[in-house]
Amino acid sequence: MHAMTKTVPELLGVPEAELEASHAIWTAREIAQQPRLLRRTHALIADLHAQLQAFAAPIANDPAARVILTGAGTSAYIGQCLAPLLDRALAARVDAVPTTDLVCAPQLYLDPAQPLLLISFGRSGNSPESIAAVELTESLVGDVRHLVVTCNAQGKLATAPVRQAMTVTLPEETHDTSFAMTSSFSCMMYAALAALLPAGALDARIAPIAQATEAVIQDALPLLQSLANARHDRVVYLGSGLFQGLAREATLKLGELTNGAVATCYDSPLGFRHGPKTFVTAKTLVVVFVSNDPYTRRYDHDLIDELRRDGVAARVIEISARPRSDDADTLAVPGLAQAADVDLLWPYVAAAQIYAFLHARVRGVTPDNPNPAGIVNRVVQGVRLYALES
Repeated sequence: MHAMTKTVPELLGVPEAELEASHAIWTAREIAQQPRLLRRTHALIADLHAQLQAFAAPIANDPAARVILTGAGTSAYIGQCLAPLLDRALAARVDAVPTTDLVCAPQLYLDPAQPLLLISFGRSGNSPESIAAVELTESLVGDVRHLVVTCNAQGKLATAPVRQAMTVTLPEETHDTSFAMTSSFSCMMYAALAALLPAGALDARIAPIAQATEAVIQDALPLLQSLANARHDRVVYLGSGLFQGLAREATLKLGELTNGAVATCYDSPLGFRHGPKTFVTAKTLVVVFVSNDPYTRRYDHDLIDELRRDGVAARVIEISARPRSDDADTLAVPGLAQAADVDLLWPYVAAAQIYAFLHARVRGVTPDNPNPAGIVNRVVQGVRLYALES
């Protein structure tokens, strides 16, 4: 008998037919494809690496110069995840400045006399602020180079008329069809890191990164589904160092995919005590992205333990590549116990993406288009741009 049973294709533990019917198929597919597309992104950047280094080097290797990582929303958070690390890795100063800040107050962020490498991230490459940021830096900064990292070769960002530009176009599959950015975030982030680190720096690391991300996608579903089923009405994401940018992305994913049904808050574990901790109620889930750094993680653990002792939050979950225990409140990421924190960004964000996806479904929201009324849009609308008076 049992030779007859056909396996029903599933994504994230849900039959594909059900995902199709509930407008969730694209989000599920795009989350699930990340391990494969990270490998493809690695190969793509390896092929382009010599060109990328030659293009970036005059700025990146100059201690008097500056690199700005920019984008809007999720594309801005790529920069916030990578900037602290890249600032240490490159001679130039590296900052993350969202396009949404650059455009409304360029005089605060741009020095006309300082050589600049503007690294622009864009899924569609059509966000009005992305184009405006490129145009403003082009007109205001004497020596500027533009490195565009995008998922859409036809986007305006990829074809902007500037003096010195190089565009990295990621595989078409990363140009997420879903409302929320998932594989576009992870692959643009990987591309920028691989492009700016020395050749081969990630060659031995891509397999463990992709495998750990796959393990989260395959094995963390029971825990993440149980958290989604609890329908917490408030969720806090906390992370130290690079993971503060990731905490911000995690809160945005949850807000987007649940169409604002869940109140969210992000901070660093140390920062959380300075007031934001009042956000925690009996219906609040707290999730902490734990650092692998032995010094930093002590601060992470202290706050986790304190929140559990307080007994206010409904649940405190630690996501960790070096788990302290195998209890039900730990999401263990395998195979990266000795990894640098930056390598953990991909499996950690996958957990947050899946939780947001499952939580949306529990609340009856359609993840592929969570806001059918169009109050928010996949590519931002309603932005009026103004000329800068010289």
